[in-house]
Amino acid sequence: MLSPENFFDLTSFEHKALLLGKVHVWDSLKDLKEYMDCQSYFPLADLSRNGEPLPSPVVYYNKSFQDGRDFRIEFGDATKGKLCVFRDNELLEGASVIMAGAVLLGDRIKLGRSVLIEAGAMIKSPTIIGDRTEIRQGAYLRGYCLVGRRCVVGHVTEVKHSIFLDDAKAGHFAYLGDSILGNEVNLGAGTKLANLRFTSGDVQIRTADKPVSTGLRKLGAILADHVQTGCNSVTNPGTLLGRKCVLMPNTTAPSGLHRPSSLIR
Repeated sequence: MLSPENFFDLTSFEHKALLLGKVHVWDSLKDLKEYMDCQSYFPLADLSRNGEPLPSPVVYYNKSFQDGRDFRIEFGDATKGKLCVFRDNELLEGASVIMAGAVLLGDRIKLGRSVLIEAGAMIKSPTIIGDRTEIRQGAYLRGYCLVGRRCVVGHVTEVKHSIFLDDAKAGHFAYLGDSILGNEVNLGAGTKLANLRFTSGDVQIRTADKPVSTGLRKLGAILADHVQTGCNSVTNPGTLLGRKCVLMPNTTAPSGLHRPSSLIR
């Protein structure tokens, strides 16, 4: 009932090894740091100059960083494969773009193919960003962020120690702390996934049978595949939403396990 397989289809997720075989879905967050610390990263030392924004665009292609001013870039929707980079008239399949004004801190940032990082984004290492994902203007990735394919970390969205499965989108003004978004989850503008209780002690998960201790002081929300949240919604620490749940706008979800297809209003 509480295992990752009950929340997510992991068939095509590149990092499914992090989630498979766990007794409780939140155990993946306990192992996130160790998992990311063991990954290989392409050094970004030449880009990370004491936290200064990039002075000009950068194209990442064939494991090398090149001056983006030498290319023609069409800034289409990266999640739909419409970010196009041309050298002369040659389309460079899979080239990623980091716009001028982005800040990358540390040398453990891994980019997939056809990734777009917009101006004003700040990304701290370690962070992994999957193919065809957009990191939009003002996004703040605070480290230990694992982002899958075709995801969106949107305008002024803050992410800390969290996992995005494929096609998960946190498009506008969201906060995610110690949380997991399943496949094709969509967060409405202003959604906040709170991760810290006011009172002391570990986060408990209320179920129909009994409370289950997570052993975690901080735990945000775990949203199963195809969950939708409305604008300005909030989840309390330790909220688990089953597949296809809908959290209505301006609503606070109580902590605990919510059955699949629940409507929370």
